[in-house]
Amino acid sequence: MNPIPREDASRTFRGIALVAIAVFLFALTDAISKYMTRYYPVGFILWIRFLFHTLLIVTVVGARSGFGFVRTRYPAIQLLRGFLLPGAAICFVTAIRSVPLAETAAITFVAPLIVTLLAVVMLKERVDRGQWIAIACSFAGVMLILRPGGALFNWAALLPLVTALAMAIYQVLTRRIAGLESVYTSIFYPGLIGVLMFTLTLPDNWVTPIAWWHFALMTVTGVVGASSHLILIKAFEYAPASRLAPFSYTQIIWTALVAYLVFGEFPDAWSMAGMAVIVASGIYSATRVRRR
Repeated sequence: MNPIPREDASRTFRGIALVAIAVFLFALTDAISKYMTRYYPVGFILWIRFLFHTLLIVTVVGARSGFGFVRTRYPAIQLLRGFLLPGAAICFVTAIRSVPLAETAAITFVAPLIVTLLAVVMLKERVDRGQWIAIACSFAGVMLILRPGGALFNWAALLPLVTALAMAIYQVLTRRIAGLESVYTSIFYPGLIGVLMFTLTLPDNWVTPIAWWHFALMTVTGVVGASSHLILIKAFEYAPASRLAPFSYTQIIWTALVAYLVFGEFPDAWSMAGMAVIVASGIYSATRVRRR
């Protein structure tokens, strides 16, 4: 086996480091959102998040590259993606109001495996037996976490699965236009449509922040969320997605740690087993794709 050239190894390490930073920031954003649901409606929290997400993209990308990214050659796909991402956010933030954060995040990590399933239908890609086994195992992991009939199983516990499905379709559509559309365009439109969607709900969801730092924290979710996407884009410039994908699962570890420190939540043995199965299935699938 030929050793990895030092330059390639260095670039891969940089990509891994950026992925680790990005997923930590995602976990932090989720924790802030969960905390804010104690005081504010989900629609209001997400309006602020998507507003500052969009402002950051316009400010940073516009200053660096101009505003050509607002033009799209695939308006129908971008419109659909634009509804899917805010829809997934609604389901996720609604879920974490009553479901432990780590378990909710872990369930959404079946999305990459749902992408594999949808790619067979929508993109006519071929999937081997090993990946089918990984998909089956990931859903078995979800069942270990939810345990139908157990204390955790309720209508809100199903929302992470809806989130995962929405994100899977979002990712398949993103793959469909990858290389054909600017990545900044693909980040901008979901943010813009999210702002417009949640602006329409403000008459029912507006609550004046009870403290300045509440508003600051909700602003952070938008700025940090958009920054995380930009960091991921930079990571993929250093290494291919198939090599970096397994490291995205460290988000589950970060989320569990933050949930324990902030909310005193710690997964039980069954939930930890389910998380382990989901992570193992996802990493196996990603490494199998890389080998192919």
